[in-house]
Amino acid sequence: MKFVRFGEPGQENPGVLDAKGRVRDLTGILPDIAGAILGNLPDIDPEGLPLIEGQPRLGPPVAGVGKFIGIGLNYSDHAAEAGMKPPNEPIVFMKATSSITGPNDSVSLPRGSEKSDWEVELGVVIGKPAKYVSEAQALDHVAGYCIVNDVSERSFQIERSGQWTKGKSCDTFGPIGPWLVTPDEVGNPQALDLSLDLNGVRVQTGNTRAMIFTVAQIISHLSEMMSLQPGDVIATGTPPGVGMGMTPPRFLTDGDIMTLEIEGLGRQQQSVTLD
Repeated sequence: MKFVRFGEPGQENPGVLDAKGRVRDLTGILPDIAGAILGNLPDIDPEGLPLIEGQPRLGPPVAGVGKFIGIGLNYSDHAAEAGMKPPNEPIVFMKATSSITGPNDSVSLPRGSEKSDWEVELGVVIGKPAKYVSEAQALDHVAGYCIVNDVSERSFQIERSGQWTKGKSCDTFGPIGPWLVTPDEVGNPQALDLSLDLNGVRVQTGNTRAMIFTVAQIISHLSEMMSLQPGDVIATGTPPGVGMGMTPPRFLTDGDIMTLEIEGLGRQQQSVTLD
């Protein structure tokens, strides 16, 4: 099933898509798509639910995100593009949860930004608590999958002292959605095509089979370091084609349009503005 949250920022309601891709209202059934509910999402017929007319704004498809975790250099071809050796174990960083926005909300470049970049990524939403889980058990803890744009300010990330978190956490730098798609509908998470277009030109193309560390390996590894809780979101890395890797480098500017797609997970589109 494909779950959504619709409505104005901070006032989103839970919903689900019907067979025609229309939003149906889940408010009478779920208080929100968050917390323990993610471990037991309802399997219901959307046709009997109230239809939401028009094209409502879609918010992040999960609420109450406790941790927003990123995995760096997780595609072999992206590591080569960055001129770096593939890591021996997952590179982990955090994105502030205040960066999270809806899939089609604007991305606002922070003051002083000179090198803001795009990154289409497979997002994993945790549904059940995970601590010291094996790779074999890891996918049992997944509520669903979504698209994440791990927008990154490279000068903040790399050229200023501190951790990558500085360049990853600016407001609006974490568009999530449009949908939370349940694992039964996604199938194998290591066989999904990803793409990102900038102003209508394809810049990123990849497939999750090129991940250095699989979704199961990432969850198992993270659960050794920290407990994963329902609603935690993991961005699992990006394929090649980021602006930093171009010759010469190309970074986001006011008025740019990013369009992201992942097979079976829908489409995002963000316009770039200045803060």
